[in-house]
Amino acid sequence: MQLLDGKKTAEDIKNEIAAEVQSIKDAGGKVPHLAAVIVGNNGASLTYVGSKVKSCQQIGFDSTLVALPEDITEADLLAKIAELNEDDNLDGYIVQLPLPKHIDEQKILLAIDPDKDVDGFHPTNFGRMALEMESFIPATPFGIMELLERYKVETAGKHTVVIGRSHIVGRPMSILMSRKGNPGDSTVTLTHSRTKNLAEFTKNADIIITALGVPEFLKGDMVKDGVVIIDVGITRVEDASNSKGYVIKGDVDFEGVSQKASFITPVPGGVGPMTIAMLLKNTLLARKMRSAKNK
Repeated sequence: MQLLDGKKTAEDIKNEIAAEVQSIKDAGGKVPHLAAVIVGNNGASLTYVGSKVKSCQQIGFDSTLVALPEDITEADLLAKIAELNEDDNLDGYIVQLPLPKHIDEQKILLAIDPDKDVDGFHPTNFGRMALEMESFIPATPFGIMELLERYKVETAGKHTVVIGRSHIVGRPMSILMSRKGNPGDSTVTLTHSRTKNLAEFTKNADIIITALGVPEFLKGDMVKDGVVIIDVGITRVEDASNSKGYVIKGDVDFEGVSQKASFITPVPGGVGPMTIAMLLKNTLLARKMRSAKNK
């Protein structure tokens, strides 16, 4: 069994990007600039956005945090989005979800310029991804693909079972794993909360990608020997014996499943760190695309 070490791989990617940014600087070019829009004071969102800004500083990007009040109107937020779309100094930006209940998330995401949509959530980017054209791939699926590629996990002709059909992870993963190329060329089954006899699918899977959010749901008796496991789940579980009062658990019963797996991502330290690294990679791509356009 080999661990797919997302923490180490993410650091490698950041170092590669930092070297490229240094080359851009040395050549007198403009360094990538990423902005993050956050509405309100959601603790988890603030932490996540904070780590994105810190990562930008680490690798030499310019970064801007756009902090807006919880009670901002939808019209004012849309006006801010239009302003960011027009800002030539900005290569890409993300709107941190979830947004307050009075704001229509779909309307906001649709307003983002697809060429600056480094989260890869805009329908234009999603469609381009499905058609195997150059696009921004959502950061978590992009990170999973990068892990599979760097660890030389064979995916061609394999049966991949994806658990969960969210627009952020499950559905894009089902598309990416079935696209031509490496990683890809898999036969994909997309399962979800309405799937009957899920274990019948997982027992026959060569690769399982689970993004369900149910701690330790996938047990050892639900998988076959040699399976590749990608665990996207991340749930806080109360644990009085831990100094924090909780532990982080994935969707996979690591102890039971790791004994059968050929490759497996740990939680934490697997898919999580890859997400921010790939967001940075998308921002670098956005800078290159804008630079090519302006020539």
